[in-house]
Amino acid sequence: MPEITRDEVAHLADLARIDLSDAELDHLAPQLQVILESVASIQGLAGDDVPATSHPLPLTNVFREDVVVPGLTPEQALSGAPAVEEQRFSVPRILGDEQ
Repeated sequence: MPEITRDEVAHLADLARIDLSDAELDHLAPQLQVILESVASIQGLAGDDVPATSHPLPLTNVFREDVVVPGLTPEQALSGAPAVEEQRFSVPRILGDEQ
């Protein structure tokens, strides 16, 4: 496996919008190389007779059927609200004008 370069780490950091110093780039390049080598060694373990899996145990869907039922009217939904304005919940402003 080719070694990951400092420039490649810098490129990945730019893509992720992470500002790394020169010392951090020098420190991270060998660490990422170890991670890539570990992944490559695991990929080599599975043979063609081993099916790809996303979970070690089989999963069963436990969700109920999606059944349409009547919903609340706006009046019913807002009946317990402490303040209502134009058929909406009225809450205190928490953001300034800049938002």
